[in-house]
Amino acid sequence: MKKKHNLAYGLIGFFGGILNGLFGAGGGMVVVPFLEKTGLEPQKSHATSISIILPLSIFSVVLYLMGGRFSIQDALIFLPSGLVGAAVGAFLLPKIPNKWLRKIFAVLIVISSIRLLLK
Repeated sequence: MKKKHNLAYGLIGFFGGILNGLFGAGGGMVVVPFLEKTGLEPQKSHATSISIILPLSIFSVVLYLMGGRFSIQDALIFLPSGLVGAAVGAFLLPKIPNKWLRKIFAVLIVISSIRLLLK
């Protein structure tokens, strides 16, 4: 049974990496439901997704920088407010009931999907 879980975890990491490389940390929106399927509760799934996405994002940034696809200056303007937002989100996550966390997450996915379809 453990081998089956290891394969599932490996596939989640693999596809999370592909999505992160293609779409940025938004790939975490796909990783969370997969983590929940492995039995993690929603709050732990969200936190685990972030811990997975961070090293994947760092690796992607290095590859994008090496490929000359962007400059650090392009991203620095967003970093201070992004760090504050991340701290607020990490503070709020344990305070939001799982039921509401799922609903908020679902609404964000629907809004993102509609925006993508209309572009």
